[in-house]
Amino acid sequence: MAEYKVENELEDDLYEHHRFEAAKGQSPLRVDKFLMNMIENTTRNKIQQAAESGSILVNDVAVKSNYKVKAGDVVRLVLAHPTYEQLLTPENIPLDIVYEDDQLLVINKPSGMVVHPGHGNYSGTLVNALAYHFENLPMNSSERPGLVHRIDKDTTGLLVVAKTEHAMAYLTKQFAEKTSEREYVALVWGNIEEEEGTVEGNIGRHDTNRMQMAVHESDEKGKPAVTHYKVLERFGYVTLISCQLETGRTHQIRVHMKHIGHTLFNDERYGGDAILKGTTFTKYKQFIDNCFKSLPRQALHAKTLGFEHPITKEFLRFDSPIPQDLLDCVEKWRVYSKAQTFSEDE
Repeated sequence: MAEYKVENELEDDLYEHHRFEAAKGQSPLRVDKFLMNMIENTTRNKIQQAAESGSILVNDVAVKSNYKVKAGDVVRLVLAHPTYEQLLTPENIPLDIVYEDDQLLVINKPSGMVVHPGHGNYSGTLVNALAYHFENLPMNSSERPGLVHRIDKDTTGLLVVAKTEHAMAYLTKQFAEKTSEREYVALVWGNIEEEEGTVEGNIGRHDTNRMQMAVHESDEKGKPAVTHYKVLERFGYVTLISCQLETGRTHQIRVHMKHIGHTLFNDERYGGDAILKGTTFTKYKQFIDNCFKSLPRQALHAKTLGFEHPITKEFLRFDSPIPQDLLDCVEKWRVYSKAQTFSEDE
């Protein structure tokens, strides 16, 4: 399973920081644009500097920024210093382990815990905790031990972690081939008219706000993403929904729901921490403020996770209870909506 494990050190003391294989359908695209789509929180300038210094390799050959990536190309970014993950500090952080065997474990992640180090979060992460509790976890393609997938810092819910190379490869393949099952519960602004629907659209870095992801019309930008949603309960100005992920892009549900005009409730990064629907009455503003205080994060929970076990081949499905902060917020809306009549144009 060597293809799933990145070699830490190259012959000339360069360390691999990123590795991507261009998909079969990849149309020719400049390598700097390709890497901008693939690497989070970077800039075009940084990528071009890396190319000038010979740090971008395609099929093991250094290339310039204007090299056109084509299907099957293996693009790597190598630097003289190791990644932070390669210098990872184990930390004794308690984990809520829902299931564990010799191949994998399933964790229920609390709000506020970052999954992996980076961008100012170099301690207190799930990866720091995993490094403490488990030895010799397999590396994924981004040099992150054990991680098959991830969820955002302030999103709660289920994650599967691989304990062996075989499990890493087997589970990663399921996520890539969309045979895993992932269901989220979200509270979104506005009344979703349809009972269910599907959002499709490439997700990539926002053109002007680098902290956000966005849906791009051009196939050259971002990666394909598909989200299926179903209405669970309506509260007039907000709607409780369940979302099934077909793909797992960064901020996928948050971006797709904003794209169709239903930003997640109290999602600060995407503008959901403003009053997007409702009245101008002071009492309503006070009610929303109380909701925001009871749920000081985006209203999103990774509720269900299902996958085929790498050894037994049994399909395992795990369900996690909706956390109290989200339950409290939903109950506030339930009580409020029963006492109100709503106008469609508000």
